[in-house]
Amino acid sequence: MSEDSKPPEVRFRHADEEKWQEVRAVEIDGRRAVVREKWLDFTPGFLSLVAEWDPGMMIHKHGHNSDHVVYVMKGEMMCGEVRCTTGMHITLEQGESFGPFIAGPEGVTLFEVMMGDPRSWAADTDGFDRLLEDKKAKRLPNPPIDLPDWIEDTRN
Repeated sequence: MSEDSKPPEVRFRHADEEKWQEVRAVEIDGRRAVVREKWLDFTPGFLSLVAEWDPGMMIHKHGHNSDHVVYVMKGEMMCGEVRCTTGMHITLEQGESFGPFIAGPEGVTLFEVMMGDPRSWAADTDGFDRLLEDKKAKRLPNPPIDLPDWIEDTRN
């Protein structure tokens, strides 16, 4: 270990002590639907979070700049053609894409871990535009988020 590097450490965080951040939003039948996340640990090496999606919330097909694990804690969602219910585990390897996502009628609660750069890249934006049109929904601007100083917001 070099003099500049930090020694390994153990960190403890309780979800109740973290704030919710709205990270994505759409309008569905005149109703604003969002994804909100609590970032439990966010380092250059990984991000772990709890996410709550409002009923019907949709996110475009996308990939991440890292491996990504998703676990459905409560509720359900569609991931492309796959119905993901409570207890479902999804592994997304870096370089692959998944989705689009549509939260079920009760919404969905997820636990997610990204091992590396968590930022995403869009895939099949035309398909998502058609989905929004079919569902009579529209994109809303991304809500502002409180990122650590060392990472740039590339959601747009």
